[in-house]
Amino acid sequence: MGVADLDLDLDPDGASGPDPGGRPHVLSLTPAPGGPPLRAGAVFALVRLRGRPAATVLTTVPDGADPAAVLVTAFLARFGKRDQRPPGTGTLTGTPPRTTVVVATRERADRLGRALDSLLAQDHPDFRVVVVDNAPVTTATRELVDDCYAGRVTYVHEPVPGLAVAHNRGVAATDSPVVAFTDDDVVADPRWLSALTTPFAADPRTGCVTGLILPARLTTPAQVLLESHGGFAKGFVPRLHDPAAPPADDPLFPFTAGSFGSGANMAFRVSALRAVGGFDPATGTGTPARGGDDLYAFVRILTAGHRLRYTPDALVWHHHRETWQDLRDQAYGYGAGLTAYLTAVLCRDPSLLPSLLAKLPRGLAHARAITAHRPGETGTDGTGVGAPGAHGTHGHPWPRSLSRLERRGMLYGPLGYARARWGRR
Repeated sequence: MGVADLDLDLDPDGASGPDPGGRPHVLSLTPAPGGPPLRAGAVFALVRLRGRPAATVLTTVPDGADPAAVLVTAFLARFGKRDQRPPGTGTLTGTPPRTTVVVATRERADRLGRALDSLLAQDHPDFRVVVVDNAPVTTATRELVDDCYAGRVTYVHEPVPGLAVAHNRGVAATDSPVVAFTDDDVVADPRWLSALTTPFAADPRTGCVTGLILPARLTTPAQVLLESHGGFAKGFVPRLHDPAAPPADDPLFPFTAGSFGSGANMAFRVSALRAVGGFDPATGTGTPARGGDDLYAFVRILTAGHRLRYTPDALVWHHHRETWQDLRDQAYGYGAGLTAYLTAVLCRDPSLLPSLLAKLPRGLAHARAITAHRPGETGTDGTGVGAPGAHGTHGHPWPRSLSRLERRGMLYGPLGYARARWGRR
């Protein structure tokens, strides 16, 4: 399946009104960064409106057809000729603050270079990049930074394994008011860092900002299956999570941290992150807890009284894991990380226990829902409706086997966190 990046101008002639004439003007159509050239067959596309991410569409490009024309038709059929952003959800304005970008990595120098190239091409006016080499067994990462990025990227060695430990090491190396985090398997959009950090300048109560994550490739069944389950994307509508005004439609707030964003695309006000003790080193990939370091930080920021914002304008393209076993490991890790982070939050701040217990029944129902088996919807063209699905040897968007693995991971999470804390002692 191809992945495309389509930029449109919905009103190229300056027309206005509910039904302006003429088709949208195609400003650009390219493959996703690092992806294969577009060809006939199924195509999953990001649609931008004059540069701003607005929606995704999934369609099939027939042999000999113009991919741009087919994608425009699919977009209009699904959304109509209108801006997708509701009124009042525009981007905050201001000068992006000085920022440190931290990339934690371990033995993936072949992927890291692609990420660093995209980070050094950012339009942000004042930033630096720090690579944290986490428990390396070779010198490949140091050699890559020294040979190809000397003077442009700072190398930091962290001997203790664990993503949260690596992130804390990056925070310690930060000399800026804002720190941003991304992964070594992403390609950042040129405006990513500016969009991710501007909210800190516009709103002094903002403690954390997260952004949009889309797939760079959908070439294997496992990659398609993950994206059909929702992937890492949190939608195209900016959202504000404010502990002073809990959302009425989220009775589990702030414990539904998975809806706030993901660790591959997040930034923090450094003073706020340090005030809550940073990331819990007994969480995250590379520890027995298997994950949850980002979710822990989100909840700690919110419970400390800071706002968390999600902005889809801050876009990174993520290279999903490729094999079925990778996806099985990821499903188990999601479940383990979810309950591990909840355990960590309660251990670090026991005063949150009454609130969590009051929300526990709804929380269990929510956990069952997010780990449920989902048979795929199929459109008239044979592709999944709204997102990739029903492809490959595993013929539905979220098989029961993966649901069971997520739930087993949830049962294991508290034990994994306890093992990680004991190991650190």
